[in-house]
Amino acid sequence: MDYFRRLAADAAPTIAWLQRLGIEFHRPVYYLSAGPARIQPVGGGAAIVRVLLEEARTAGVSFLYGHAAEQLVMDKHGGICGVDLDDGQTLIADTVVLASGGFPGNGEMLREHIGPGAESMKPISPGTPSNTGAGIRMALAAGALRAGDWNGMHAEPVDARSTESAAVVLVYPYGIVVDRDGCRFFDEGGGLAHETWETFARQIHLSLPGNIAYAILDSALLDIADYGRAIRSEIPPLRADSIVELSALLGIPVAALESTVRAYNAAATGDISKFDATRTDGVATAAGYLPPKSNWARPLDRPPYLAWPLVGAIAYTFGGIATNPQAEVLGIDGPMRGLYAAGEITGHFHGTAPNAVAMLRALVFGRIAGTNAILARARS
Repeated sequence: MDYFRRLAADAAPTIAWLQRLGIEFHRPVYYLSAGPARIQPVGGGAAIVRVLLEEARTAGVSFLYGHAAEQLVMDKHGGICGVDLDDGQTLIADTVVLASGGFPGNGEMLREHIGPGAESMKPISPGTPSNTGAGIRMALAAGALRAGDWNGMHAEPVDARSTESAAVVLVYPYGIVVDRDGCRFFDEGGGLAHETWETFARQIHLSLPGNIAYAILDSALLDIADYGRAIRSEIPPLRADSIVELSALLGIPVAALESTVRAYNAAATGDISKFDATRTDGVATAAGYLPPKSNWARPLDRPPYLAWPLVGAIAYTFGGIATNPQAEVLGIDGPMRGLYAAGEITGHFHGTAPNAVAMLRALVFGRIAGTNAILARARS
């Protein structure tokens, strides 16, 4: 709890610091529904990396590319005093900060901790496979404690056809989602998109045949103001003038999909005049229909029909090493002298990831770790 109090206290100063460096922030555009306030850097994480890299170089920081750290070096008193590299070099340092991410790029660890099949999940971005858990492994070997939900991960539903980074399709709450056999399998309207997408994406990959699902909507989607903001895929949806034609395009049994849509339409008896894509509107399917749809349940009866094939893409894992509010890595006897960590290498999430926190905690505790590492060096 103290960790998250520190996150809340240092969030605004960290953002202000980044703004002074020239990084601009805006409200993300891909949610249609109302929800907790959130901001993102203009240009995404790449913009932050670019600006901070320039600042670091200006400050005289040197970078060593093309080398992997193999293990932490400990002094005779048990403190961390450097790292061994894969080429045989040893870098001696007063302090070490680990910021190498979780283990979404490590198939063996994914299979062990998330479950069979997790190792084949699509990465959310080109850089995700680089997060192999090496930093976690080194810290644990040096005596760091584990923390967080090692069976947990953040995943998002993305267009199966896309090659873009984070090609999420977040209009699924306003239609239905079926598996490759044409059957619905969850409550698409069970909450706002950011409240359901993680469980949904995980279910697609770990529970559904073929690890794929299909979001199906009709032209009523086009009535939602600026609906395109919720679709980050560069590939247009599949279009058809009938469910029969759509079934053929998707390779789904015609009779099964027709039956599913017919049953859903018959159950979508709520007052559609109350439909409101920006909030949970309570327009639900009739009692007894399973699985229910708790919100935004209006019939699919306005061709053309639209469909997106969806897969679950892994963004980051929850399990990592224990740290305190000062970003110090914790061992059995408390803070490990000379060792700090920040970002997804640290384990603090359980069950589901808090909305819009992952990058924020990396920024906040990255700054704290860097500051404390410098102070520790000054004291040594």
